[in-house]
Amino acid sequence: MFNFMKKKSKAETPQQRAERDSAVDKVLLGYEVGTVSIATMVTGLERDGQVLTLDLRLPKDSNPEQIQQELGQLLHPHGIRTIHMNVRLPADVKGAGASLPKSMPKTTDAMATHAKPATQADQQPTSSEPPITKAAPTQASLAAHPRIRHIIVVASGKGGVGKSTTTVNIALALQKLGNRVGVLDADIYGPSMPTMLGVADIKPELENEQFVPVEAHSMAMLSIGSLLDSDNTPVAWRGPKATGALMQLYNQTNWPQLDYLVIDMPPGTGDIQLTLAQRIPVTGAVIVTTPQHVALMDAQKGVEMFNKTNIPVLGVVENMALHTCSNCNHTEAIFGSGGGEFIAEQYQVPLLGQLPLASGIRAQVDKGVPSVLADDEFASYYLSIAKNIETNIAKFAKPVDDKRIF
Repeated sequence: MFNFMKKKSKAETPQQRAERDSAVDKVLLGYEVGTVSIATMVTGLERDGQVLTLDLRLPKDSNPEQIQQELGQLLHPHGIRTIHMNVRLPADVKGAGASLPKSMPKTTDAMATHAKPATQADQQPTSSEPPITKAAPTQASLAAHPRIRHIIVVASGKGGVGKSTTTVNIALALQKLGNRVGVLDADIYGPSMPTMLGVADIKPELENEQFVPVEAHSMAMLSIGSLLDSDNTPVAWRGPKATGALMQLYNQTNWPQLDYLVIDMPPGTGDIQLTLAQRIPVTGAVIVTTPQHVALMDAQKGVEMFNKTNIPVLGVVENMALHTCSNCNHTEAIFGSGGGEFIAEQYQVPLLGQLPLASGIRAQVDKGVPSVLADDEFASYYLSIAKNIETNIAKFAKPVDDKRIF
């Protein structure tokens, strides 16, 4: 569904992989449980050659065993020989009794030509206990990446607050302070890092079935935008496909030794943010907001989400704080004032810095030469933010397991 590249048999060409993934998508979209497409119930998907693994949240009255068999028959013509299904069903309610669906069997080959005859024990109703499901991973249980010292996510509760511009300048500022820095563009639906770093026309190479990051001003960078045919190509994907793409960009990339990997997050608090919180070992988050009241409301939601997922908030950046007229030099707080200070005080986190609303900042990223790289009049703002991040980040660092093998 979202496999750009996965370990597969050598006989399968990239075109064949793409065709098979497309066929799997169509089958899932067309297969209905009740009157609802099963694609809306997929919380995770992975295809490895002829093996398809699905994480599903099914309705209470569904029959997982039947679904597995029917999907197996539909996918068999498309080269899928084995289906693994990790199913989550709603907990039983009092009085449901015999209406409970059968318990899921151990993972089996749904394409097997000879099925084991059902025994009397198989036909007995299961206990009223809800199925045991594996708890979602937490930040505390995630091992640090062996080659990345700190992973910082730059996030915002809403779009249009200058998050990506802030991300790219913070990354360049951290590099200017003497750090080895990489950038991962996790804004799957609106990737902008390739353009902002002036590498929109460069595609990542593949080496040993892993992406080689694009080099952008001596930083390792990877974005879904680097894999698309053009800047106009839309990424119209459902949640599971987008989150799967994020994990592939992170896991299947040969990242060099880095002090910082700065991740540009999409706006909001949706699937991608939750997947990252459960599967990527994050040192801390930087929240970008404007002083405007509606932006602050959404920024608060972002802080709350990171608090609930045990990701430390390193601080708040207030963007577009003041505007100075280029004609008369009059300074005005167009979007209000004090918003960043309010959020920082409310959640007892640092106010990392305040940035002006200036056309020069916008013009530089549009040219692919951000302010820090151009060393213009605004570069000092981002360098100050980077220094404030470095001051406190050590206490949030995760222990590195040097023996980990990817």
